[in-house]
Amino acid sequence: MPAVQTAGPIRSALSRISPSSPRVLWSAIALLAMLLALSLSLSLRPGARKLTQEDIDKAVLHTLNNNVLPSAASKAYEKISASVVRVVSYSKALDKNGKETDQEVERGVGTGVVIVDKGVILTNLHVVSGAQTIKVTFSDGLESLATITGVQAENDLAVLQAQKIPDDMIAATMRSTGDLMPGDQVVAVGFPFGIGPSASAGIVSGLKRSFRSPEGKQEMRNLIQFDAAANPGNSGGPLVTMDGEVVGIVTAILNPTSARTFIGIGFAVPIENAAAAAGLPPF
Repeated sequence: MPAVQTAGPIRSALSRISPSSPRVLWSAIALLAMLLALSLSLSLRPGARKLTQEDIDKAVLHTLNNNVLPSAASKAYEKISASVVRVVSYSKALDKNGKETDQEVERGVGTGVVIVDKGVILTNLHVVSGAQTIKVTFSDGLESLATITGVQAENDLAVLQAQKIPDDMIAATMRSTGDLMPGDQVVAVGFPFGIGPSASAGIVSGLKRSFRSPEGKQEMRNLIQFDAAANPGNSGGPLVTMDGEVVGIVTAILNPTSARTFIGIGFAVPIENAAAAAGLPPF
């Protein structure tokens, strides 16, 4: 049987499908195979009308136009979500005389990402610094105590080890930032104001940025600047590519006002630095 030539309408429709949409591509291929098989079957029947290229074009275009494709951001979120954890730090409550009591109070909420499937988690140091108890909640709802096993203070990073982990723990995939460029699409995943997991999409706005904390106590360098919405609670969460691969750890937002809310400039520590904090080899 001669090879079927993809006509203009089909070529145009298929060009709108991202190579990262394998389910849709395989669906289209399967549909073409069924149509060709049907055409062959009908051609063997006496007097039956053969399917034409126009018939195939219309059928494929109908399928493509009536199926909503998932966005690139939703696919990135789907890939990373199982590796994202909620991080809550606690300290002892004080009585009216300033003495510690047995009651624990929440110090803050942040985000972490599992980078080793044995329960090794990256987060921001400021999320857990000074905490007497740290709890992490995995994507399946499992809650576990965690301890700090490493820090990289110059990059505001902390490494946690969870005491309990899900049976099917999935670690995030990390990717070098060597070819990351301004304009590349990224997604930030975390727990802004404790709500989540939440996803926000944007682009890389710049590379090798510097940021000084509002208190002026610390300046960080070589940061990724991005414009995906981030707010308090996003700290320690992953910044991922459209393939769901981690390129940075969200660490700060810039707001020249007294408000602690996002106005369009966020910063992330490149994953190379973050991986080094956990003792992982460089990419």
